[in-house]
Amino acid sequence: MTQWRFDPVHTSADFAVRHMMVTTVRGSIKGVDGRIEFDEKNPTKSSVEVTLDASSIFTGETRRDDHLRSADFLEAAKYPKIHFKSTEVKVTGENTGKIKGDLTIRGVTRPVTLDVDFIGQENSPFGDTRIGFEAHTKINREDWGLTWNQALETGGVLVGRDVKITIDAQAVKVVEAAAG
Repeated sequence: MTQWRFDPVHTSADFAVRHMMVTTVRGSIKGVDGRIEFDEKNPTKSSVEVTLDASSIFTGETRRDDHLRSADFLEAAKYPKIHFKSTEVKVTGENTGKIKGDLTIRGVTRPVTLDVDFIGQENSPFGDTRIGFEAHTKINREDWGLTWNQALETGGVLVGRDVKITIDAQAVKVVEAAAG
């Protein structure tokens, strides 16, 4: 089993949420730390664990970002980390799979399933080996206690319940130091 560490500079968790029922707000969380144990011969034995820094949420609008960090949403001061730990990996195609796992947001843990594409593996010009994955899922934010909203005059709501999540992950192969 090969161990890999996420490259936080080249890994992001992006999200998209309906705003005022008519458009989509997109953002990302960059503060990524975690590992992958990847078994190329038998990917079902693989696992992933990742932690995201809730305070690194970014939508490009400072007031909205501060609101998302507040107690109305992520409550980042009290719950600084968002955590995912896989529980099962299934192969669905030559370079595709599903990863089931537990996602913890604001201290609430719920199961999620990620649809995953293995992008590839390359030796980098920096003397290391890297792999890439892309994953997608959709969650109902209210399942994690993210229930803040505001009614609109037209009968809709300000913030949609469904959150589409896309993860672009690059990981660096962990090279064990020679015993000496």
